[in-house]
Amino acid sequence: MSSKEKNILEGSSRSSVSGAGGCDDRQQQLPLSRYESQKKRDWNTFGQYLRNQRPPLELSQCNYNQVLDFLNYLDQFGKTKVHVEGCLFFGQPEPPGPCTCPHKQAWGSLDALIGRLRAAYEENGGLLETNPFASGAIRVYLREVKESQAKARGIPYKKKKKKKRNLIKPKGDTSNSTMH
Repeated sequence: MSSKEKNILEGSSRSSVSGAGGCDDRQQQLPLSRYESQKKRDWNTFGQYLRNQRPPLELSQCNYNQVLDFLNYLDQFGKTKVHVEGCLFFGQPEPPGPCTCPHKQAWGSLDALIGRLRAAYEENGGLLETNPFASGAIRVYLREVKESQAKARGIPYKKKKKKKRNLIKPKGDTSNSTMH
């Protein structure tokens, strides 16, 4: 593994030139925001996932397939009950009893995770053009998860339509211009 890849996976963004003022030290002393902490934790988890593969994978070998495998791997830790089509409670927002359907990661959690990993990849030296978290296949997967979980709960997600703005001319306005 190259040192650049190692730095990317470890989340290092250290500058090779450090100023005499110790600016890097002050940045490291500030507590990270909740978002930044979560992004770092997610990035480290993904790096560990790649290292645990047999054979271990380097970031340069990673593409959207490994990201999809990672998302499926995370389902085992999910807390959202997703009813399967054969379940008596399929399509019911509030099922009256327990069932054996699997728990999975909620769509919103996966969507937020991908957003953080997408940002972390680029912040840690990855190129926008090769960002596996920005792949169209990932967007399709997230859309399918969203729709299937909504269907299983009986709560359809409807695409929000853009509101049309009614532009009313003020009294006395004689202009013929219209805004589109």
